[in-house]
Amino acid sequence: MPINIPQNLPAFKTLIEENIFVLSAEKALTQDIRPLKVAIVNLMPTKIETETQLMRLLSNSPIQIDVTLIKTATHVSTHTPREHMEAFYTTFDQIKSRKFDALVITGAPVEKLDFAEVNYWGELCEIMEWSKHNVYSVMHICWGAQAGLFYHYGIGKHELPKKLSGIYPQKAAASERNHPLLKGFDEVFNVPQSRYTEVDLDKVETHSDLRILAESPEAGAYIIADRTNRQYFVTGHAEYDYNTLRNEYERDVAKGINPEIPYNYFPDNNPEKEPLYTWRGHASLMYSNWLNFCVYQETPFDLNRIESL
Repeated sequence: MPINIPQNLPAFKTLIEENIFVLSAEKALTQDIRPLKVAIVNLMPTKIETETQLMRLLSNSPIQIDVTLIKTATHVSTHTPREHMEAFYTTFDQIKSRKFDALVITGAPVEKLDFAEVNYWGELCEIMEWSKHNVYSVMHICWGAQAGLFYHYGIGKHELPKKLSGIYPQKAAASERNHPLLKGFDEVFNVPQSRYTEVDLDKVETHSDLRILAESPEAGAYIIADRTNRQYFVTGHAEYDYNTLRNEYERDVAKGINPEIPYNYFPDNNPEKEPLYTWRGHASLMYSNWLNFCVYQETPFDLNRIESL
C-alpha cells in the first residue's frame, strides 16, 4: 500500500521509477482513512540516500503512511543541501506536541565518540524520552540502537579491534522464531553491517527487560527487543542498497584508511566485481512485519490513547 510523501522529495521520483506505490500528499487528502504516522530522525550525513532507502522499505505497509522527517537543531548537516533540509525537515521542537504510531532513529558516523561527546546528544536524549510517552513503537538502527540501549537501559558500547563491514549471516533465536517481527524469516538470513563498535552483549543477555531475537557468531546481536515489543534495537543496516558498502569501501580507500574488503560481499572477494544483493528480501520483510504486526495491529486508533512505556 502507498507511502505518502511530498511529490518533490527526491525519493518520490526514485521510488516511482522502481514501481513502488507512493502517493502524493495532495492525493492522500482525498482518501478517508487514518494513516499511520511515522517519524524518522535522520542522523545520517547522506540524508537523501537514507530517506530513499527507508521509504522504500516502509512502503510495504497495509495502510497509507504519513512520513515526518526530523532533523536535529543542535547539528547542521554539511552533506545535504540546505534547501532540501528546509523544505522537507522539521525540528523536534516543532513536532514534540504530536503523537506518532512509529519512529525510526537512524545510525550516525559518531561511534568512536563517547555518547556525551556527540554535539546533539542532549537533544537526542530528549527525543528518546519523548518517544516513551508519544510513540507506540520505535526502531533504532546501528548507532541509534547503541544510543537507545545506553539511554534506556544503561548498556554501553566498546570499540572493536577493526571495523565490522560486510554481509553477515544471522540466525533467529530458537525461542523467538514465532515473534511477529520475524514472521516468515528464513532460519538464516543476510544483513549488512558497518560499524566500529558493539554493545556489551553480556549485559543485553542478562537484562530482564531485553531479549535477542536474532544474532550472528561473527557480528553479535542483530535484533534486540524490549519486553513490551514496542522498542527494537537493530545493530545492522538492512536498509542499505546493494552498492552502499562498496561506496563506503571506495570512500575509505580514497581517504588512505586502507580498509579491509567487506566480508562476504564482493563475488570471489574481488572489489572489481559487482556485489550481489542478498539481503533485500529480509529487509523488506522485517519492516513490513514491524509496521503490519507490531504497529498497525497494536497501535490505538486514537493516538492520544498511546500508553507510556
